[in-house]
Amino acid sequence: MTVRRVAVIGGGVAGLAAAHRLVERGRSLEVCLFEAGDRLGGTISTELRDGFVIEGGADSIITEKPAAVDLCRRIGIADQLVGTCDGERRTFVVHRGRLLPLPEGFALLAPTDLGALLASELFSWRGKLRMALDLVLPRGADTADQSLADFVRRRLGREALERVAQPLAGGIYTGDAERLSLAATMPRFMELERRHRSLILGLRAREGHPGSGARYGLFVAPARGMGALVSAVAARLPAGTVRLRAGVTALTREGGRWHLAGTAEPFAADAVVIATPAPAAAGLLRPLDARLGDMLAAIEYASSATVTLAYRTADLPVLRGYGFVVPAVEHRPLLACTYASRKYPGRAPAEHDLVRGFVGGALRPDLPALDDATLVRTVRAELAALVGIAAEPVLVRVQRHPASMPQYTIGHLERVAAIERAAQGLPGMVLAGAAYRGVGIPDCIRSGETAADLVLDGPAAPG
Repeated sequence: MTVRRVAVIGGGVAGLAAAHRLVERGRSLEVCLFEAGDRLGGTISTELRDGFVIEGGADSIITEKPAAVDLCRRIGIADQLVGTCDGERRTFVVHRGRLLPLPEGFALLAPTDLGALLASELFSWRGKLRMALDLVLPRGADTADQSLADFVRRRLGREALERVAQPLAGGIYTGDAERLSLAATMPRFMELERRHRSLILGLRAREGHPGSGARYGLFVAPARGMGALVSAVAARLPAGTVRLRAGVTALTREGGRWHLAGTAEPFAADAVVIATPAPAAAGLLRPLDARLGDMLAAIEYASSATVTLAYRTADLPVLRGYGFVVPAVEHRPLLACTYASRKYPGRAPAEHDLVRGFVGGALRPDLPALDDATLVRTVRAELAALVGIAAEPVLVRVQRHPASMPQYTIGHLERVAAIERAAQGLPGMVLAGAAYRGVGIPDCIRSGETAADLVLDGPAAPG
């Protein structure tokens, strides 16, 4: 198929990456990106105000997955990326109302530094011995998939799940660890068990002693916030490529071309990249393939909200580390808290600090629906109880992300494979976005770029 005109539906980071890749590679190719809202970036947004860099969504790019950093290099902003601040690069965990440091060498689900584990106050002696039992436990049965919670309980015990794996890994996906797919969310741990039997031995062999929790040395961000990435990609698109407030509500195929209709003017294209959340994609594709539409609609989503508070540093108790996570067993409304101005340089003016509180997710779907005043009171009460922050903030922002985080529940990879097979029955249509094979910024960029390559090159030959 000769492709001369391509429509990209959805202006989040996956759609932007797809449009940029098409423009980057395509000669004599017309690309049009349709976004229903009044701005690009999806959940990524940055407000610059009075010296504060206020993130609406994700605040980091992980360099371990190269797609995002490579895109930054190609669009000319790699020199604007900054790493996390030096100092106490630690994560804390709430346990019985206290903030306790995650032991050094804890790599998301499992420990690697047994000395640090033994010295930790976060776990009981029974819990520490149960984690050490991973050193001698046999491999588990080779199953197609299992929940993250079942895997951690089997290898490391209940305390490792409740006090570390659930708040850290579950927090990434704002999900329920009892339902999250291990294969879709943390496949490297499944591989570690297969190859090394013991997670502890496998991590030590492959990574030595990584820092506790998130490996903060692997994270970077644009100096002026994640919105700078969105702006830079958009600036590389030819004039007229982006159409805002141009929702696509109907998609038909006639005469070998795709026809788009909605709030924008009708548009015909040789190919289309659908980079919307799965429910929106389902609405567009169900009239063309009811089964494909149903499979897309079956992907669940969770909602969340972020409350950002700015304070005078003199009014705060000492803030240690980059923040803390709150296990579900603590039965508190807060999911996590990041000390944004301690994590990245330049996030707050001199003598001020910026704090972000996160609520909602699959386990607390009621909280994002609260009004702004109630959300702010809730987060401030948690910060007062857990950190001792009693001062009045000098700035408050509430950002909501309704139905924004896809839930990779057990069997997710099999569902995605079925969706991809069904999508091949619609020539010139490719899906992209967080719903399928990764929710992080690099994952979404890779998804969008892969979709663009499929449009231009077609699917690779099997085997």
